[in-house]
Amino acid sequence: MIRKLLKGAKGYAVPSIFTVVLVMLETALEVFLPLFMSSILNTMQLFASGEALTSNLIYLDFSTGEIVTKLAGTAFVDSAILLNTVYTYGILMIISAILSLTFGALAGHLCAVAGAGFSKNMRGYLFEKIQSFSFANVDKFSTASLVTRSTTDVNYAQQSFMMIIRTVVRAPAMLIFSTIMAFINQPDMAWVFIVAIPALGLVMGLLATRVHPLFKSMFKKYDAMNASVQEDLVAIRVVKAFVREDYEEHKYRQATEDVRQAQLKAEKLMILMNPLTSSIMYGTIVALLLIGGADIANGKIQSGTLTAMMSYCTQILMSVMMICFIAVQLVMSRASIDRIYEVLETESDIKDGQNDKTVGSGSIDFVNVDFSYSNNGENLTLENIDLHIASGETVGIIGGTGVGKSSLVQLIPRFYDVYDGQILVDGTDVRDYSLFNLREGVSMVLQKNVLFSGTIRENLLWGNENATQEEIEAACKAACAHDFITSFPDGYETDLGQGGVNVSGGQKQRLCIARALLKKPKIMILDDSTSAVDTATDAQIRKGLKELSKDMTTIIIAQRISSVENCDKIVVLDNGKINAIGTHEKLLKTNSIYQEVYNSQQKGTVEQGGDN
Repeated sequence: MIRKLLKGAKGYAVPSIFTVVLVMLETALEVFLPLFMSSILNTMQLFASGEALTSNLIYLDFSTGEIVTKLAGTAFVDSAILLNTVYTYGILMIISAILSLTFGALAGHLCAVAGAGFSKNMRGYLFEKIQSFSFANVDKFSTASLVTRSTTDVNYAQQSFMMIIRTVVRAPAMLIFSTIMAFINQPDMAWVFIVAIPALGLVMGLLATRVHPLFKSMFKKYDAMNASVQEDLVAIRVVKAFVREDYEEHKYRQATEDVRQAQLKAEKLMILMNPLTSSIMYGTIVALLLIGGADIANGKIQSGTLTAMMSYCTQILMSVMMICFIAVQLVMSRASIDRIYEVLETESDIKDGQNDKTVGSGSIDFVNVDFSYSNNGENLTLENIDLHIASGETVGIIGGTGVGKSSLVQLIPRFYDVYDGQILVDGTDVRDYSLFNLREGVSMVLQKNVLFSGTIRENLLWGNENATQEEIEAACKAACAHDFITSFPDGYETDLGQGGVNVSGGQKQRLCIARALLKKPKIMILDDSTSAVDTATDAQIRKGLKELSKDMTTIIIAQRISSVENCDKIVVLDNGKINAIGTHEKLLKTNSIYQEVYNSQQKGTVEQGGDN
């Protein structure tokens, strides 16, 4: 897990390493403070009792400026020795405290820098990886889950990283340094720690192993809650139109309740940590007081020595508690880290081709193509598709809902890959093209018209960031969008808002068509992209497409016969198979499915005319 976390520190190795070094220096200085305090207290006790020195004493004689050493049993403590000792060790304590504080502050600053860089890197890695995913990969994780992993999970991982470079270094260092000092200071009492430290470690280890699966379950509940929010916000107009606010509120409350229950389950174990560790810690302190008090009464040690041991006891036990707490936190974060790396280590279903060829004429050949979303030959969405589209040809695709029309065209730019067979563009298998070159040669207007925050011009420039105003207007005129754009006060600089909330469904469709045209593709795919416009505008758009790019291969998926009747040929799909191919006139004479669709639409047109 640590190796995975350190990957996010790329570019921030210097602040990370310096954080570790400064934390070590800060900790080393802290463990000397009880020793200095012990020397002061012991010297004061000997001065008050009039006893000879019981241990060697080193101090600075401020009257001469020399370092003086008094050996145990060779001198009594007079006022000069007392003052010099107090001043010497007092100054050392102040210097140590100031340096420790300085090192700690610098370590905190550098840790924050490294932590912020870590989260930036991890979010960048995730976003870059998600951008490389195929539609199938995105379907596997779900949008809500990917959002949670890029936000909440990265925050948990960042906390773990900052713990590793600071707290994980500080706690063991403090434990080691304090234990060494305790054994040097009073080995007869330090054995207490040999019992306390393993006891604390055992308690926290047991808690840590039980907490991880609970937090893993909690994050799944988070995904479900975020999915509920996202779905509700995207479909807010539908919710209001059907007056389903109460239902959505209830659904969201249930999702938040599931998160609360999952959190509560995990926290029930976590709350055991404080009482258990505190019991061991206070038990150790009581044992030290009993042993130390008896030793002081018997004249074995002085009160300053016991004070130092108490300080080391606090440092040692707090370090162990901190180590255990970190272990629990890392276990909690492990669920987030695993979820992040599940995304990062997922290989895209779509592998980039090695051929540098670009799309030239735009001919398309489907050769015995089978396709399955589940990659299962027993559950095919498309079966035995054999279709040949010449360069510059306009082909219509028609059929009932769910027969595989969108699935068919999404195979051309490799949003999905075929299960079996081949798709050739200009005679080359689409899997051999680099994804960039293939998709640069194909423009696709999807069923769901997506616009981005920004102005109309900024959205159109997605098709060609270097397009001139003349090219933009030509594309918009071909898509029948220029007139309504210029009717806005700000024209092409009109701000669309998030997702194009300022324009109607038909206007969105026309803007998306114009954006696709600006790309000047060799292949244009319109996936039911004129469904929100009237038949007259639909006809104008098709005419504009033909005039703007006469050599462009065009595929039109439509529900209306009028949208495809002038195509060079029309493909009728039924249950994932090609039922018939021909011109409008031929199919009207020979194909029952086409005849049924045509007659139903003609009947509807006549009825509407009668009503008028």
